[in-house]
Amino acid sequence: MDLLQAVLLGIIEGLTEFLPISSTGHLIVAEDLVGYKDTAEIFTVVIQMGAIAAVLWFYRLDLVKKTQGLLKRDEKTIKFWINWVVATIPAIVFGLAFKDIIGEYAVSLTVGIALVVGGIIIWLIENYHKASKNTGDAKLDELTLTQSFKVGLFQVLALIPGVSRSGATIMGGLLSGLDRVTATAFSFYLSIPVIILAGSYQLIKGHSELGTVSGGPMAIVAGTVVSFFVALFSIKWLLHYVSRNDFKFFAYYRIFVGLLIIFAIII
Repeated sequence: MDLLQAVLLGIIEGLTEFLPISSTGHLIVAEDLVGYKDTAEIFTVVIQMGAIAAVLWFYRLDLVKKTQGLLKRDEKTIKFWINWVVATIPAIVFGLAFKDIIGEYAVSLTVGIALVVGGIIIWLIENYHKASKNTGDAKLDELTLTQSFKVGLFQVLALIPGVSRSGATIMGGLLSGLDRVTATAFSFYLSIPVIILAGSYQLIKGHSELGTVSGGPMAIVAGTVVSFFVALFSIKWLLHYVSRNDFKFFAYYRIFVGLLIIFAIII
């Protein structure tokens, strides 16, 4: 049963990590529903690493190219790396400063409220903000330092359980003047340092409780592997989807699921 629960949670993580619907929020609620014991959030952190491995694999050629460009001191590539770092700093600073407070609010009710509020905000942005059209590849080389910093500030909002890191960064990208494809791709890239650093911190902090996770190491491995493959599919699907559609569907989904969670808790 523990192994099946781990696989189910791995599927949920892989599907939701890069969609603007909050993977952490879904995992918190799902773990409560199935009664999965995740001491010190070790399981959650490790399977998120599986999703990040999917991003690294998906962009492996581009990452190699950008690394080579950095070594060759290519101006466009250096600009991208600077933008990446600048957009990452706010979440790290605020995450370290408020990590204890954030943990206290990692409960289903917070997730429900954040899903509803976030859904309404996404709906408002899609209705009243005209995003640039782009049915091709992401234009990451055209990012400005100001746009990157703004997206980084929006990423800070994702520290609230249920907000969604991808949702916050993508919407922040749109409001900063990026098209949907570029905002989504940049959101994928931003997930790499933030989740790896947060995950490494959590693993170091709670490594002694690794054996207390339901199902033990076998469940963790199963959840991580499943998360990797499902996330790989999710990344490909979302990039294709946003090149032709807006995010209103996710807004409606968030509002529906959030209200469902809130009513279930109240009733």
